[in-house]
Amino acid sequence: MKALTVAKYILQSQDQEDPDVTNLKLQKLLYYVQGFFVAKYGITIFDDDIEAWQHGPVVPTVYHQYKTSGNSIIPVPQEAVSLEIDDEQIAFLHEVLGVHSQYSAWALREMTYQELPWKLAFNNGKTISTEFLGDFFRERL
Repeated sequence: MKALTVAKYILQSQDQEDPDVTNLKLQKLLYYVQGFFVAKYGITIFDDDIEAWQHGPVVPTVYHQYKTSGNSIIPVPQEAVSLEIDDEQIAFLHEVLGVHSQYSAWALREMTYQELPWKLAFNNGKTISTEFLGDFFRERL
């Protein structure tokens, strides 16, 4: 699955509960979704790489899709994406979002700064290893 599909689902599902999703916040939510999914299931929920950028983990394809929003709230996509995501994945997304969407974009950014996947990748080549991401989050399940 593409990260953009997961991102669109996050934006649609958070519209009622957390309507203030900016690109910065979306990037951090994708990082936590991917990390916990790999930790729990041993596979990725989306195929795109996550990179360690100055403001924390970023999925470049999703960032570029929504960069015109700047620091503003991203408009909710109207096209249906729930058919591409199965019920187990939807339940999982809501579980992770239920915990992490309560934080502001800047709080999530600060949280990722304290975590080894971002720290190591930022200092050593940018791409966050999926294997390391899974190992790191497995300890936090």
